[in-house]
Amino acid sequence: MTTTPPGPAFQNKTRVAILAELDKKKRQLIQNQSMNTPGGSVSLSRPNLKDFRDNAEQQHIAAQQKAALQHAHAHSSGFFITQDSSFGNLILPVLPRLEAAES
Repeated sequence: MTTTPPGPAFQNKTRVAILAELDKKKRQLIQNQSMNTPGGSVSLSRPNLKDFRDNAEQQHIAAQQKAALQHAHAHSSGFFITQDSSFGNLILPVLPRLEAAES
């Protein structure tokens, strides 16, 4: 016995049935959402993981900057500031501006 592969007509019917079922479920979700919150809508999505990572990374960098600044002040007589740099430096040395001697 040989089976023939399903033809394009069968595939189209299957696609239409799947799309119809998805549309039905979508309408049910929208209806349930509007019933649960009269006059408003509720987001069904969970918090963005990227935002959470970015916030954690910023806190980690701030802690590193603070530690680097404390270490530099304790072990050096120079002046330093925390500053984001394009080279990845957490703190930058600051040279004091000297006043020009007037004649």
